[in-house]
Amino acid sequence: MKKLALAALALSFFTAGLKAEINFDNGKAFNLNNEITRLELSVPAPAVEKARPDKEWTIMVFVNAKNNLERYGLKDMNEMEMVGSGDKYNVVVELARIAGYDSSEGDWKTSRRYLVQKDNDTNNVTSPVVEELPSVDMGDYKHLVDFVKWSKARYPAKKYMLVVWNHGAGWIKGADPRTKGISYDDETKNHITTPQLGLALKEMGGVDVYGSDACLMQMAEVVYEMKDYVTYIVGSEETEPGDGYTYNDFLAPVFAKQNMGPAEMAKVAVDAYSDHYEKLDQGSTQSYLRTSALAGLLDASNAFAYAITAAGEKDLAKSAMSGAQSYAYPENKDFYHFAQLVVAGTRNAEVKATGEALMTFIKTKLVAHNRTTNGADGGWWSPPSDYSDSHGIAMYLPGKAAPASYAELAWARYSNWDEFITWLAQ
Repeated sequence: MKKLALAALALSFFTAGLKAEINFDNGKAFNLNNEITRLELSVPAPAVEKARPDKEWTIMVFVNAKNNLERYGLKDMNEMEMVGSGDKYNVVVELARIAGYDSSEGDWKTSRRYLVQKDNDTNNVTSPVVEELPSVDMGDYKHLVDFVKWSKARYPAKKYMLVVWNHGAGWIKGADPRTKGISYDDETKNHITTPQLGLALKEMGGVDVYGSDACLMQMAEVVYEMKDYVTYIVGSEETEPGDGYTYNDFLAPVFAKQNMGPAEMAKVAVDAYSDHYEKLDQGSTQSYLRTSALAGLLDASNAFAYAITAAGEKDLAKSAMSGAQSYAYPENKDFYHFAQLVVAGTRNAEVKATGEALMTFIKTKLVAHNRTTNGADGGWWSPPSDYSDSHGIAMYLPGKAAPASYAELAWARYSNWDEFITWLAQ
């Protein structure tokens, strides 16, 4: 090709020379290179195709163990090392520790980034430390962004999954609405708020699958913040046991297939979690959602809420709110079950129709896969657990006026749910 290009260039110069009446007989030898320089022409360099990543997945796990979960962070790293990274996928971890909770493995107190490698030592982390950071704020959403951008640049892949590991509180935790969010850093006293979680996903360029290895995060108020920057969201309506994900159970099917699609990756995360707690006879909830359906959830919930208020069925709505499946925070209600109870009690055709439409939408469009397990012991907050009425997505329904900070959420700005909460509280 290069020879043909040079021949064509020489021919063009010969033609140009004829038109410009260049004197080839003046005693000077014609030099093509000189003519190229004189006419300020150059041979274009051949286009270089950008190399594509040879990995199908980079799975990034942001382990904020700077709190009372520190020992579980080390345990989960060892679980990951039971499987390790594969030929077609990377497992990349940032693990940060703090003084005062766990002194094992040298009691280091920095933040370390790893490319997880398989080993046979279930008591010690042996994966190489790729980078060590002396002091980080794991409650700063910008540090989460930095970790993901670093991971994408160093370990590029065709698809990305991000897991945020720590305490979670849905949109609210306790009586103080300022503490809503995820990734609580006991050292800095900072955390990632619900709106900041959405902002982080935006600034990192999004991911294919997002998972909260944290409590109470599978709520409309939380997932709506993330809808434009992720395809599937994995999470729990209820609190998670301290052990959270069992990473060897999650990664084993990934290793076996190597190139699974995003929906399958999300389903594997749900099933691995639920299978583990089912074997332990421990109550749990876990689901994954299609973010493409979240706009439809907003429309369906708006129609339902409007129909209830227009029909004046406040007493029925309050009764349904009290009876709906709730979680460690009683203001968190299963969305489907609330609608189901209203539909069962209404005498209004429009309330019935919009409630059934909302239920159908949740079941067939929004929640792609939902698993619950019932347990002999529901945990510190409750008697034996029964999550049969958990359908994969919760929402905030406090029975009183929402705090002012609820209005900061995208769900409140774009839906009528905040007005419905206010009407119900009056």
